[in-house]
Amino acid sequence: MVVSRGPGVRRAWGADYHRRHVAEASVKIEILGAGPAGLYFGLLLKKAAPHIDIRITERNRSDDTFGWGVVFSDETLDNFLSADGVTHDAIRESFVHWEAIDVHYRGEVVRSGGHGFSGVSRRKLLQILQARCAELGVEMCFETEFSSVVPFLGADLVVAADGVNSRVRTELAEHFKPTVVPGEAKFIWLGTHKVFDAFKFFHARNEHGFFTVHAYPFDATTSTFIVETDEASWRAAGLDTMSIESAVRYCESLFADHLDGNALMTNRSSWVNFQRVNNATWHHDNVVLIGDAAQTAHFSIGSGTKLAMEDAIALVDAVLEHERDIPAALAAYQESRWVDVAKLQKSALTSQRFFEHIKRYADDDLLTLSMNMMTRSKRVTHENLRLRDAQYIASIDRQFADNAGVASTDPPPPPMFTPLTLRGMTLDNRVVVSPMCMYSSDEGLPSDWHLVHLGSRAVGGAGLLIVEMTNVSADARITPGCTGIYDDAHTAAWRRITDFVHDHSRAKIALQLGHAGRKGATKLMWDGMDRPLPDTDAWPLLAASAVPYFPESQVPKAMDRADMDAVVADYVRAAQRADEAGFDMIEVHCAHGYLLASFISPLTNQRSDEYGGSIEDRMRFPLEVFDAVRAVWPPQRPISVRISATDWAPGGLTDDEGVAVAQMLAEHGCDLIDVSTGQTVSDAEPEFGRMYQTPFADRIKHEVGNSTGISTMAVGAILGWDHVNTILASGRADLCAMARPHLFDPYLTLHAAAEQAYWDVHWPKQYVPGAPVRPTKDALSDDPGR
Repeated sequence: MVVSRGPGVRRAWGADYHRRHVAEASVKIEILGAGPAGLYFGLLLKKAAPHIDIRITERNRSDDTFGWGVVFSDETLDNFLSADGVTHDAIRESFVHWEAIDVHYRGEVVRSGGHGFSGVSRRKLLQILQARCAELGVEMCFETEFSSVVPFLGADLVVAADGVNSRVRTELAEHFKPTVVPGEAKFIWLGTHKVFDAFKFFHARNEHGFFTVHAYPFDATTSTFIVETDEASWRAAGLDTMSIESAVRYCESLFADHLDGNALMTNRSSWVNFQRVNNATWHHDNVVLIGDAAQTAHFSIGSGTKLAMEDAIALVDAVLEHERDIPAALAAYQESRWVDVAKLQKSALTSQRFFEHIKRYADDDLLTLSMNMMTRSKRVTHENLRLRDAQYIASIDRQFADNAGVASTDPPPPPMFTPLTLRGMTLDNRVVVSPMCMYSSDEGLPSDWHLVHLGSRAVGGAGLLIVEMTNVSADARITPGCTGIYDDAHTAAWRRITDFVHDHSRAKIALQLGHAGRKGATKLMWDGMDRPLPDTDAWPLLAASAVPYFPESQVPKAMDRADMDAVVADYVRAAQRADEAGFDMIEVHCAHGYLLASFISPLTNQRSDEYGGSIEDRMRFPLEVFDAVRAVWPPQRPISVRISATDWAPGGLTDDEGVAVAQMLAEHGCDLIDVSTGQTVSDAEPEFGRMYQTPFADRIKHEVGNSTGISTMAVGAILGWDHVNTILASGRADLCAMARPHLFDPYLTLHAAAEQAYWDVHWPKQYVPGAPVRPTKDALSDDPGR
């Protein structure tokens, strides 16, 4: 029988079970490694099942430790309380607690509060766990080397808790299939007797580059002091050739203002790259990996020891639940942990990448930099921070509103409700209805469906609507149901829609001009996305090179000069029709593997003439099209370009080249870069997740937008108004486009205003009786049924 002992550790293999099976051989468990994972697993299992024979083998001495302090969130400590109150209480008696995070730069500091963290000495933590193991009867063998797991395989279970450089994982690599990926940045783990009153991020820029410190207290006399920098800065400072003693003196000098005369201390410290560890599986036969041997997460989210100890809790639960069925227990352990671990590793990787490229934000004002840092992992958002520290978010919103030209509005609006001007077009807010193909036209003609679809989202409050990819010729369509603007009837039908939008809302409306290229002549989405039409229904295709999308797809013609001239002319006529149809902006589609994108990506451009080769030459034809469109489009109206900033495929467009594409477009007069990614080739492997394309918009904004003035738009799994506020306030993009959220809720923007108690939004006069009312004493006493 399995008896639950709260949410932490189950009870089985315990006294009752032992009495019933007293004649059976005893259970023996070997734990290799006496870090937090191994010690915590040993004590938890011994507490739940005292008769089990548990031995921990560790090659270091009992008082050896690397690093300085360990950070736990309040939530993590609650998990420890459920698992073992004795160790929880001992940790609480030893830690220092704080709720603030400070960001220091250029002599200024910004503080945000309400976070809830605790720091404890790593040595003290190990002492607590060792003492508890000894109290419960766990055998611990220190200063005992092992070169192979083989001598331990006679145990019922072998727990490999031997850290990031796990010998067990290496020895059984053919089974665990590990991947170890080094990070780009260099860091060194130091300590200091300067005791900080919060979690501190210190930033310094000098003639060598940019340096960041992650610092926090962990007892009454000591703080952790991790110095991190990109490799270029590290080498420029000569840290690659300095002794550790000289490097420490360099860091002391660089951050002297924050150390107040205190020295920096080493503990087997060296400059290293973070190692991100993953394994295809965490168990083989009776051997299981836990802690850093199984997976790692970047120290910037303080999760390594948390992961290790929560692994131990989960493994004990699984072992006790499945009693003597070790294979079932290990499978259950991995099943119970992998989702949470994957989520945490994803957040940690996002945070890691932020710090690896933090030099990008060296010119940002401190409030924006702090907001970007606070929300870097995507686990914390604008609304999370408002609930933790309303004053901090109020200062963020105030500055954003001031910069957006609404300094007179008090209190400041949420960032999403600030205006943005592109040439002569001013948007009421930063919410964009992303272009979404409806596959509901006949011979390119937009229908009543498009009127209702776009009209409802316009009266729903979005600042900008971008119409689905609308094709510049009949042969430019993706499917037979795609819209066009190559006939007078098309122009008139679009004019009906733009007139409705302008007459009944304050939204602006843009037309996305496109040519499907090699991805054309395919079935409607619900009949088979991107699958080719039968030959009898298809039309001829053009592309940069004669490369089909799928092997069974139609092979496109590699364009010659005459084809290029004809396509440029089609775009020019389409832009002129868009003007006649009343659109406020046009967007040129240069993404997702369509015609213009097929020139940009090296995966689809295999030309040997002046239109192939370098990124500059691959951009030659897309820029010809853009220049021709810009020349006929009214100068006071903006033009956007959607790009795929990376192909997510080996040999494809890199994010460095994506920045180069944006730079060239800015130099040619583009006003807005709509930053998407991928969809160039069918076997691409994007890193999906919340706001997964936003980092590409962020990079383009900082590396191109800040120097040229071009605006950027983020798109891709932006799931609601909190994400929008977070992206904008962090300085990652100027606009946020959402597709699926607007399919779910056409009135997303109006609902977002109500949910944030923001009242200064435009409601259609027909809907005013249903609009939320700013609370007043009189309103509170009104009869709701009036």
